[in-house]
Amino acid sequence: MRTPHVDDWVQLIQDIPELALAKGELGIVRSTWCAPYVALEVEFRPVGQHFQTRCLLTAEQVIVRDDDLHPHA
Repeated sequence: MRTPHVDDWVQLIQDIPELALAKGELGIVRSTWCAPYVALEVEFRPVGQHFQTRCLLTAEQVIVRDDDLHPHA
Protein backbone atom coordinates (compact mmCIF):
# COMPACT_ATOMS: atom_id res chain seq x y z
CA MET A 1 0.00 0.00 0.00
CA ARG A 2 1.40 3.39 -0.93
CA THR A 3 1.18 6.60 1.05
CA PRO A 4 -1.59 8.96 -0.10
CA HIS A 5 -0.59 12.21 -1.79
CA VAL A 6 -2.45 15.41 -2.75
CA ASP A 7 -5.07 14.73 -5.48
CA ASP A 8 -5.16 10.96 -4.78
CA TRP A 9 -8.57 9.31 -4.47
CA VAL A 10 -8.83 7.44 -1.18
CA GLN A 11 -11.41 5.16 0.39
CA LEU A 12 -12.32 5.10 4.09
CA ILE A 13 -11.57 1.82 5.84
CA GLN A 14 -13.55 2.74 8.96
CA ASP A 15 -16.67 4.70 9.87
CA ILE A 16 -16.36 8.31 11.07
CA PRO A 17 -19.81 8.61 12.71
CA GLU A 18 -19.31 12.12 14.10
CA LEU A 19 -19.03 13.36 10.49
CA ALA A 20 -21.65 10.97 9.05
CA LEU A 21 -18.98 9.27 6.89
CA ALA A 22 -19.19 5.51 6.37
CA LYS A 23 -16.55 2.91 5.64
CA GLY A 24 -16.11 2.62 1.86
CA GLU A 25 -16.80 6.29 1.03
CA LEU A 26 -14.49 7.86 -1.53
CA GLY A 27 -12.74 11.19 -1.10
CA ILE A 28 -9.87 13.17 -2.56
CA VAL A 29 -6.77 14.29 -0.67
CA ARG A 30 -6.64 18.10 -0.73
CA SER A 31 -3.58 18.72 1.47
CA THR A 32 -1.18 17.09 3.90
CA TRP A 33 -0.25 18.27 7.37
CA CYS A 34 3.02 17.35 9.02
CA ALA A 35 2.90 18.67 12.58
CA PRO A 36 2.55 17.39 15.18
CA TYR A 37 1.96 14.22 13.13
CA VAL A 38 1.22 13.43 9.49
CA ALA A 39 -2.44 13.97 8.60
CA LEU A 40 -4.38 14.15 5.36
CA GLU A 41 -7.09 16.72 4.65
CA VAL A 42 -9.64 14.71 2.66
CA GLU A 43 -12.73 16.06 0.92
CA PHE A 44 -15.79 13.82 0.71
CA ARG A 45 -19.13 14.37 -1.02
CA PRO A 46 -21.47 12.07 0.87
CA VAL A 47 -23.93 10.19 -1.33
CA GLY A 48 -27.25 12.01 -1.63
CA GLN A 49 -25.87 15.24 -0.15
CA HIS A 50 -25.24 18.57 -1.86
CA PHE A 51 -22.34 19.57 0.36
CA GLN A 52 -18.74 18.61 0.93
CA THR A 53 -17.21 17.32 4.12
CA ARG A 54 -13.52 17.92 4.78
CA CYS A 55 -11.70 16.23 7.61
CA LEU A 56 -8.23 15.40 8.84
CA LEU A 57 -7.40 11.70 8.73
CA THR A 58 -4.34 9.56 9.22
CA ALA A 59 -3.00 7.42 6.38
CA GLU A 60 -4.09 4.36 8.40
CA GLN A 61 -7.75 5.37 8.04
CA VAL A 62 -7.79 5.23 4.22
CA ILE A 63 -6.47 3.28 1.26
CA VAL A 64 -5.39 4.82 -2.03
CA ARG A 65 -7.64 3.94 -4.99
CA ASP A 66 -5.58 3.78 -8.16
CA ASP A 67 -8.30 1.89 -10.02
CA ASP A 68 -11.23 3.36 -11.94
CA LEU A 69 -13.79 3.15 -9.10
CA HIS A 70 -13.69 6.82 -8.19
CA PRO A 71 -16.36 9.22 -9.46
CA HIS A 72 -15.41 11.19 -12.53
CA ALA A 73 -15.59 14.95 -12.12
